Amino acid sequence: MSSGVSFGFPPSGVSMKRFVLGGSVLVFSVSCASASRVARLPEEEAGPPATLVSARPSRKEMVRRILPHNVRLVATDGGEPRRTASGVVVGTERTAQGVASFVLTNAHAVVTSDLKAPALKIVIDGRGDAAEYPAEVVATGEVPALDLALLRVPGVALPAVALADDDELEPGEDVVVAASPYGRALSISGGMVSQVEWDAETKRPRMLKTDAPIGYGASGGGIFSLETGRLLAIVEGYRTAQVGFEVAAQAYSFDVPMPGETFAAPTAKVRGFLEAKGFGRLLAQGERSGSQPPTARR
Repeated sequence: MSSGVSFGFPPSGVSMKRFVLGGSVLVFSVSCASASRVARLPEEEAGPPATLVSARPSRKEMVRRILPHNVRLVATDGGEPRRTASGVVVGTERTAQGVASFVLTNAHAVVTSDLKAPALKIVIDGRGDAAEYPAEVVATGEVPALDLALLRVPGVALPAVALADDDELEPGEDVVVAASPYGRALSISGGMVSQVEWDAETKRPRMLKTDAPIGYGASGGGIFSLETGRLLAIVEGYRTAQVGFEVAAQAYSFDVPMPGETFAAPTAKVRGFLEAKGFGRLLAQGERSGSQPPTARR
């Protein structure tokens, strides 16, 4: 068995099931039936009125807030789809030429040098429909050190994501990954932060790992905190182990994703990339948006 890094898809036919064992809890209480036996505190001994604390948003509510920040990316050749990836909206601008949104994805996902008539587009999925917009690459990093790219998408104003601070990246943080594996509509997978690798010189995160499962086409997808809804990292790829076997003297092999080995570019890299490429102005939009429910305008 050998290990490696893959940006491809895991083998089909492999599934995982989670079984949850639970039990019933019985709560017993005793109340007094006679009102005359209930002691009453004097007015001066009564405590202050209870303060209602707002409930934490449910998982479903947080997912609803997170999904509008994410899009599908499709590379076409002569109008025919050739490969897919995912992306996260990091800003929107209005100029004299009109409105445009900016989507962050992976640099390796926007390479089209092998295509004869290449074009990029983003897809915004709705309930039973989808809107498509042409996209252009305005900045790229150097792979593998900085596997990030920025796309400009004219004609649509999408909600910008809020970036997490460095101290929010901790092992054990509950996360969801929003991506479009296999070129299909956005989907969600869950897990936790399994590792944060810190740079010895800058003292900032340089890599994040999660045990949330992903598939081919999830590159460029967002890893979000389930508690705050803020972006923690951008998916770059996953490590695989190759398993080989023989059937009737015929050799077969397939790659299996290794648990906890989905790795991503943390928000420290995202900030540095945008600032270095002259798009630092977009960062303020995400900070203002916080984790409020976003609305898209087309």
